Amino acid sequence: MTDVSSASASAGQAAPGPAMAEMPILELRNLEKRYGPVQALKKANLAFRRGEVHAIVGENGAGKSTLIKLLTGVIRRTGGDIIWNGTPADLASPNEAIALGINAVHQEVVLCRHLTVAANIFLGNETLQFGLLKQREMTRAAQKILDDLGFHLPADVILGSLTIGQQQLVATARASLRGTKFIIFDEPTAYLTRQEAAQLFALIRRLKSEGVTIVYISHRMEEVFDLADRVSVLRDGTHVGTRNIAETNDTELVAMMINRSLEQIYHKEQIPFGETLIEARGLCGKGFNDVSLSVRRGEIVGLYGLIGAGRSEFVMSLFGRNPKTAGEIVWKGKPVNVRSERHAIDMGIALAPESRRDQGLNLNLPIGLNLNLPVYDGISRLGIVDAGDERRRADRQIKDLGIKTPSRRSLASSMSGGNQQKIVIGKWLNHGADLFIFDEPTVGVDVGTKAEIYRLFAALLKKGAGIILISSYLPEVYELADTLHVFREGHLVGSQGYRERSHEDVLAEAIGV
Repeated sequence: MTDVSSASASAGQAAPGPAMAEMPILELRNLEKRYGPVQALKKANLAFRRGEVHAIVGENGAGKSTLIKLLTGVIRRTGGDIIWNGTPADLASPNEAIALGINAVHQEVVLCRHLTVAANIFLGNETLQFGLLKQREMTRAAQKILDDLGFHLPADVILGSLTIGQQQLVATARASLRGTKFIIFDEPTAYLTRQEAAQLFALIRRLKSEGVTIVYISHRMEEVFDLADRVSVLRDGTHVGTRNIAETNDTELVAMMINRSLEQIYHKEQIPFGETLIEARGLCGKGFNDVSLSVRRGEIVGLYGLIGAGRSEFVMSLFGRNPKTAGEIVWKGKPVNVRSERHAIDMGIALAPESRRDQGLNLNLPIGLNLNLPVYDGISRLGIVDAGDERRRADRQIKDLGIKTPSRRSLASSMSGGNQQKIVIGKWLNHGADLFIFDEPTVGVDVGTKAEIYRLFAALLKKGAGIILISSYLPEVYELADTLHVFREGHLVGSQGYRERSHEDVLAEAIGV
């Protein structure tokens, strides 16, 4: 078993000589990757120093995923060189990358959900006696590892019973214990609570102090400026520049990434409000209690709070997934009992759920089929689908939403996070609705795609729809919501109009200070 300290000691080698200290641990020289005529990465020249946090930022499709796959041996480069500790490296397979000390923690957890946390941590490095697993010993060792890392997780439970964020921490623990000298984090906080993110950041700083090189890929600029020493920008497969974090700002980085300003990203149109679509009166249910609020046509109602505060549970009751236990729902002026999700959809309510991969998409089905899922009843006659109507509807959403795909027949699993989110949204646009509920709609998507999603919100509002926007990213709900409600521990603890109070006040309400 390899622990963090021993792995880091081998990475840092206390008091290296001047030449060793200056030599990059990893250097890319004219690194490129082609898929036929498509050039996914164009002659990148990058150097990563020992013991630094080096952020990589860029839009979806900028080349970040390609870079990760090249560095972890998942794909082979088309040209250029990779220099590891001054020596050319092939990186022909994931095993070769791991043997060198290169590991990655991916945005989507790729561990075994049916095994225990301990089994996942030691997967491929199990403790055996006479060919049998020493499960108790592995569980004790895994628990000590988690405790030492500051991750407050049980080692003996099934991984699938944990939240997505907790599973991400388990993946981080596993990656940091494999002789790691160079570790890549791909959108690591997308599903983490504030407390879990703080635990992760503490580990990153600890690894850095022990000489481990961290590559940190994130769309969240505040994390980049909090953690990174340097930041490199990719755009359209090209490395457009590297900056010392102390010598740049988010305005410059956004301009390098997308050639648009922050003001353009959070562009908000003033749209007149119409009739009240839905009203919750003292609504109670699993995970929330005594919530009263309303949504009008043309209005974005923001729900902010820490993960687990009751926001998602509340909208699940509005959508009929979980029954209410008390209170009243009023739809277009009439009390209703939302019996099921099908009932909510028929009423005119659409939900884009928090986890697009687990709840919003059928990943192994084509994009076109995903886009048409809610409308097959309407485009079928006697059980036979109108193929022409099916094709036209899918193609229209692909065009209108700018879904980047060679064909409607491509699998949803092959799409980037931003494009997957567009598919989730597109299927409800196909169906049509009066009230759209977006739960964490921009998790793991780049700033350019965020701007596209925000413009889509404006288009829906102009057509007379209302929107409930749930987000753990305060700038998002603060800049976009006409009315902002703050949840804490299942209760509504504050409400205000557009920008009536400061970021600090809203955050204080959510935390309870």
